[in-house]
Amino acid sequence: MKVAIVHDWLVVSGGAEKVLQQIIDCYPNADIFTLVDFLEDRTCLRNRPVHTSFIQKLPSAKKRYRSYLPLMPLAIEQFDLSGYDLVISSSYAVAKGVITGPDQLHISYMHSPIRYAWDLQHQYLNEAGLSKGIKSLLARGLLHYIRGWDARSTNGVDHIIANSHFISRRVKKAYRRDATVIYPPVDVSAFGMRTQKEDFYVTASRMVPYKRIDMIVKAFSMTPERRLVVIGDGPDMHKVRAAAGPNITIMGYQSFEVLRDHLQRARAFVYAAEEDFGISIIEAQACGTPVITFGRGGALETVIGIPRERPTGVFFKDQTPASLNEAVSRFERNRHAFDPRVCRENAERFSSEIFKASLSSFIDMRLARFQSDAAADRRPVHGDVAVPKGAVESVEPLE
Repeated sequence: MKVAIVHDWLVVSGGAEKVLQQIIDCYPNADIFTLVDFLEDRTCLRNRPVHTSFIQKLPSAKKRYRSYLPLMPLAIEQFDLSGYDLVISSSYAVAKGVITGPDQLHISYMHSPIRYAWDLQHQYLNEAGLSKGIKSLLARGLLHYIRGWDARSTNGVDHIIANSHFISRRVKKAYRRDATVIYPPVDVSAFGMRTQKEDFYVTASRMVPYKRIDMIVKAFSMTPERRLVVIGDGPDMHKVRAAAGPNITIMGYQSFEVLRDHLQRARAFVYAAEEDFGISIIEAQACGTPVITFGRGGALETVIGIPRERPTGVFFKDQTPASLNEAVSRFERNRHAFDPRVCRENAERFSSEIFKASLSSFIDMRLARFQSDAAADRRPVHGDVAVPKGAVESVEPLE
């Protein structure tokens, strides 16, 4: 059996690339296809060669590959996958749009429908400064085209896997398709649990608008008796520094070892983004560290919030400093309720081993059914017309 794995693009090593790595581990001889490949850390590829699209060779593709969004639907459709029996797409943009035939099984692991083309369109336009004017009109026209193509391309997918129930609802809304939930893999074995915590909070993320790191910093600056350590870098660093009070330590980008050390020692991990799943929330719990997080999206499935039994975190309702500070105060009033061992136990539900076993089982079952149905379709023919099993092969003449 020949297997092809299709991924949107390979530029940085993030959560989607961790999923890709585990898919490759399940199918180590698969061929890999992606729009562009500028990945420096090749660990997730397991030394497999990568086939790229024509966008790879376009001017400034390495730095401005996203600007080629209008060409991405065309580019993904140019991959010739006709020689493969099984196609697995790892998609949060256009990867699921590859063209497959009726004798090929296409299973898509969907991190999300294209966020900026569907329910988050207005948020992205506002954050990009494209809410008004000619550029806004052009951007809205482009996203309208992308939405239409995205909806049509889903027809070529036989089965959809969503990375959370939150995303399965987004899939249902966008495509009117059901999705099976298989949570993404988290390497919990890389994060040792520590039971003794120190007197500081930590947040870690790439500093982009939707992560709301600046809001977290503003909240903690309003409570100078609480210490906050900020790990990460990105376009919003200037906003974060401008909002930081003397009780905030901004460390910038740090190595994995430094990040893990702070997650293990922190009193709690603070997170303010609405995530599809949120791997860093699981990594913190793997360290035995409870989480204070925005109560929407995938976090509702991965954190057990107060006042439930055996809690692993606290939710706040609004992405505002006041709402976050109220949640931190609630956490401090209930610190006795949090057990590092319970946090670790909850995180282990999302291990890489469970992901690979679940994914392999899902694909094997669908592949067996697909092959069985294909064999059943190869029925004897009567003249030029296939005779369905159990059909009447003779017809009484009309009177």
